[in-house]
Amino acid sequence: MLLTLSSHNVIQYLQDAGLCSSEDGASDDSELPDNSKNLNLLVTLADHRQFLVKQERSTNCAGAPHEFFNEWLFHQLLQQFPVIGNICAIASLVVHFDEENSILVRNYLSEYQQLERFYRHQDIYPTEIATVIGTTLAGLHRATFKRKEYRDFMATAPQGQFRYQFYNPAQGLESISPDIFGMVPTEALEFYALYQRYESLESAIADLAYEWNPCCLTHNDLKLDNILVHSRWEHLDNCLIKLIDWEACGWGDPAFDLGTLIASYLEIWLSSLVVDPTIELAESLQLALTPLEVLQPTILALIRAYLNAFPMILEYRRDLILRVIQFAGLGLLNQIQNKIKSRKYFDYGDMYRLQVAKNLLTMPEQGVLTVFGMSESEILQPVAKVHQVPQPAREQQLVRLYYEKTRLRGC
Repeated sequence: MLLTLSSHNVIQYLQDAGLCSSEDGASDDSELPDNSKNLNLLVTLADHRQFLVKQERSTNCAGAPHEFFNEWLFHQLLQQFPVIGNICAIASLVVHFDEENSILVRNYLSEYQQLERFYRHQDIYPTEIATVIGTTLAGLHRATFKRKEYRDFMATAPQGQFRYQFYNPAQGLESISPDIFGMVPTEALEFYALYQRYESLESAIADLAYEWNPCCLTHNDLKLDNILVHSRWEHLDNCLIKLIDWEACGWGDPAFDLGTLIASYLEIWLSSLVVDPTIELAESLQLALTPLEVLQPTILALIRAYLNAFPMILEYRRDLILRVIQFAGLGLLNQIQNKIKSRKYFDYGDMYRLQVAKNLLTMPEQGVLTVFGMSESEILQPVAKVHQVPQPAREQQLVRLYYEKTRLRGC
């Protein structure tokens, strides 16, 4: 890295990049909370414009595109394909990309706040917001569905590098080696032990990876932190939300976006559990400070808005709802693993998350009832009244001719 940004030189960098002049000045600049991956600097100019300046602390492994390049690529895609760029909720905020120094600059929307923070502070879950999210996501997936020009564009790699294939996010935990004993706390080892003990869990993730079917442009990190809601959302007819942080976007499976987002909603519920070693999981779920029943109308509004805006996806993926539930379970597993890696911590609450994740992955039909509060057919019924939606074909009860764990290692 040739240049290391800091609060002392960021204004000069913006001036050299032509994003502001010496006359603009700067009324304030501050470093945002550290996330170990990136340096984030919020710069406020005298004319009240605000820039979020981000710099990767370290580059990816050789031959892999930088994450910032991916977001810059998405910015260029919006310029080339105005059909997507006209969707205001996913309009690009990027104004500058410096590949050599791994720096990305984008406009900062001070009138918006993260949806996760909105839910935490307001403790309300309006279905209007969820409906806009579902409609917006469906618009992105529908516009790029099986469109070769979008797929080819997203296959672009940085100069001098190659992108061999699109990443399949439906993966289990990394192979566990003796090095893990020096990387995670002793109590967290129980998570890996339990994960390895559940062969049905490994098998379900292997099947999910095997059936992963990329067909459109996906966000690939669609959690509540990456959705902004306008401070005056109750008084607006549009521009209620913005989808941000497109660093992981690529050609993928739409069920992954939906499942990852639903996992983020489930985290609100699971993080409010009353956790104690003497309390069974079922009792703890009933004592949650934010009951799942409070979130279900919002989650249901999200999925129905998506299906109403993109009913054709059900002809392509008849088992979409079940796949979404399984990806939600995988999302919960990833949340646990990320927590262990970043905070070196694992507690009883995480054990409960693991059990819920396992149930969603291995028993998706029951998971649909748990998450949405109704069956798959009841979810699809309003869509079927308007569109002829084929019913999911049930898998024949045949004995599989492969050994589950072998298939997992080969996927």
